[in-house]
Amino acid sequence: MRPVWIIDDDKSIRWVIEKSLSREGIVFRSFAAAQDALDALEDSAPQAVISDIRMPGASGLEFMQQLKAKLPATPVIIMTAYSDLESAVAAFQGGAFEYLPKPFDVDHAVELIRRALDESVRKSPSEEIASNVPEILGSAPTMQEVFRAIGRLSQSHATVLITGESGTGKELVALALHRHSPRAAKSFIAINTAAIPKDLLESELFGHERGAFTGAATMRRGRFEQADGGTLFLDEIGDMPPELQTRLLRVLSDGQFYRVGGHTPITASVRVIAATHQDLDARVKEGLFREDLFHRLNVIRLRLPSLRERREDIPLLLKHFLAKSARELNVDAKRLSEPALAFLSQQEFPGNVRQLENLCHWITVMAPAQTVEVPDLPADMRGTATDKHAAPIDNNWRRALEREVTASLGRGEKEIFGGLNRSFEAALISKALEHTGGRRIEAATLLGIGRNTLTRKIQELGLASEG
Repeated sequence: MRPVWIIDDDKSIRWVIEKSLSREGIVFRSFAAAQDALDALEDSAPQAVISDIRMPGASGLEFMQQLKAKLPATPVIIMTAYSDLESAVAAFQGGAFEYLPKPFDVDHAVELIRRALDESVRKSPSEEIASNVPEILGSAPTMQEVFRAIGRLSQSHATVLITGESGTGKELVALALHRHSPRAAKSFIAINTAAIPKDLLESELFGHERGAFTGAATMRRGRFEQADGGTLFLDEIGDMPPELQTRLLRVLSDGQFYRVGGHTPITASVRVIAATHQDLDARVKEGLFREDLFHRLNVIRLRLPSLRERREDIPLLLKHFLAKSARELNVDAKRLSEPALAFLSQQEFPGNVRQLENLCHWITVMAPAQTVEVPDLPADMRGTATDKHAAPIDNNWRRALEREVTASLGRGEKEIFGGLNRSFEAALISKALEHTGGRRIEAATLLGIGRNTLTRKIQELGLASEG
């Protein structure tokens, strides 16, 4: 079997992957630049490739493009430190086998390389995907799965059902699915079925003929006609009235419908993407949603995670939305202090990403200084009870520490500072990891230290076995 090629300008990344592959008995060859790998293609070939996406000179995508032209069946794993949809989609569009966001788990990387080697033996082609849609960001594993799904659906016309809590970005994902589909050149039409009165919704969806009802002075094309050749996004589909569910089912079944008051069938080629924050399975069982329509819509289901499930993305999203608000208002972007960032990373945000974006707009307008501290945040978010009791809690903690120091001095112990400091750090890190369920990036953010510092401290304090 030919070697796995490792391409990354970061020597430490190459070293980690090299050591991991050596332990697994996998032959490899390393390159510090994509151009060096391109030169090597003249007289050799890899079995599989793991490459960074952005490097000085030629990029990982440019290398992959030239590799695919010569060896189309060679799997390529693209690594990137840039946590956005653009990187994921661009990688898949170029024919990437898989997308690996940095920092990554070494065991997971080796597993992907083994899968890529298996794939290369089978010589099955990689899937392709389209290009970028802005403002869908996330490095959390749950969001990476969403990015992958968008990529893998890029050449599909299949109906998609997007589920998730309110404010998680369902319309953004629907728009991304449209823009990365063969229908991208045609219209993307969105309608919130819960926001339109029941009596008007039928006309909104299917249009009406002149004189069909009082006030219908002219013929009007509905959303299905407007979306012909493109995509129709039906938001909050779970709230659609039963009689319209029946009409929608007929359209999805045969592609034809009638305008209100009309007698001539109209045919439209429309890809339907539906979304809901409700549990449609439960609504079907309760008789509130047609089971046959549910199965028509539920061809491919894509679930968006709540912000509580992707807390590690909160700092990234805060930075993005603060910059966006600043551009919209033509002002300098506000910055969050480390304590403010840690505080916000612990909040629940029941309104999810939409609530976070609104908060950033509030901060941009209302926060008094360029660097935003916890007291500068909205009062309802800070909670007056927490502020009221902060001092007594602090005093109790200090008194307990003072008693421990006094007892240690009384016992004649030495190197008290080092010992208590280790205990202090161990308590902080253990409780932070317990709070985040072992997620180190999130724990480091909450503690206000770097991920590498946290990893080093875990090793120094002997906490690795506990995590």
